Amino acid sequence: MTAGRLTTGRMTQAVRVRVAVLAHGEGLALPAYQTDEAAGLDLMAAVAEGEVLVLAPGARVLVPTGLAFELPKGYEGQVRPRSGLALKHGVTVLNSPGTIDSDYRGEVKVILVNLGEAAFEIRRGDRIAQLVVAPVTRARLVRAAAVGATKRGHGGFGSTSEKQIMRPTRRSPRPAKAGTGKKIKG
Repeated sequence: MTAGRLTTGRMTQAVRVRVAVLAHGEGLALPAYQTDEAAGLDLMAAVAEGEVLVLAPGARVLVPTGLAFELPKGYEGQVRPRSGLALKHGVTVLNSPGTIDSDYRGEVKVILVNLGEAAFEIRRGDRIAQLVVAPVTRARLVRAAAVGATKRGHGGFGSTSEKQIMRPTRRSPRPAKAGTGKKIKG
């Protein structure tokens, strides 16, 4: 199932993943790593030849890849954004990372959202996301009356920033109202 190989002085794992190319994915290359050290395989849009999906600002769309994967038990596929699309166009994977479970056998589709200011066009063969194949660790939850104390405690959402660590506040700031995205001065 897995075979180790030595690459640039460290051990990497080659995991065998079966891929079925669906009818509308025929003619597209299989996902590929773009460099020797890349973590993700690029997924391409399997929209019809000559068709253009226009993703308006603020809109989302489900983009087909034309592929179904058979991931080995104990592994998952993580669908992640491409940094270039995010930086240049504001286009990202909405449920990032999207999870492909090892027992899922349907077509992998990617939910893209346009957070940019201009419409974004998606054509057949465009690289739209990355797929990272990773081992899964399953947790065994144990009910407890309380969890152990730490220095951080209940702090979250920026609580570990240098400003707050270096200068503790005398009183806690009031939380922002849900959905505003702004902090309320307290």
